[in-house]
Amino acid sequence: MDAARRALLLMALAPAAAFATRSATLPPELAPYAPLQLQGEGRMRVLGLQVYDARLWTAEGFVPERWNETALALEIRYARALQGRDIAERSIAEMRRQGGLADADAERWLQAMAALFPDVKPGDRLVGVRRADGTTRFYGNGRLLGEVAEREFGRRFFGIWLAPQSSQPQLRERLVGGRGRGRRRRRTGARPAA
Repeated sequence: MDAARRALLLMALAPAAAFATRSATLPPELAPYAPLQLQGEGRMRVLGLQVYDARLWTAEGFVPERWNETALALEIRYARALQGRDIAERSIAEMRRQGGLADADAERWLQAMAALFPDVKPGDRLVGVRRADGTTRFYGNGRLLGEVAEREFGRRFFGIWLAPQSSQPQLRERLVGGRGRGRRRRRTGARPAA
């Protein structure tokens, strides 16, 4: 078996949410929202192919069962090229998994995300920040892309990864810091934003 086939076989046999090994350095765009710490991280795979690595940043005292009651940030580093519109459409499909999404909300949010999300290539980062006031801000490679001010949007969007109905329960466990998996919490030492 040649090296390329062996590598593909190993990727196919890897767990769906393999642990990502990136440093715990707070992304610069999150400095205004600090102090935040790395809660958990994981890798999203589809058919054994890496799609992205995700990291969840939270404030001290984060409780996974009450994820929707706190400010937090989700950082995604892409391993594949994807169209922004496709990311937006997939986000809506995942939001619908949580049940009871009105068509008018889905269409409005699809248009908002399609306008905000850029096309990505391997190595690009998108960061979503849910602020305490319910506003969700998006950053692309450190640059502010825009925001959606609806609290329900934030609950649905971050629920893609954090709600119990997530289509990726292993990735969810990694992000929220699944108990008993040897996860270490890391502090950044940054000060609270004014």
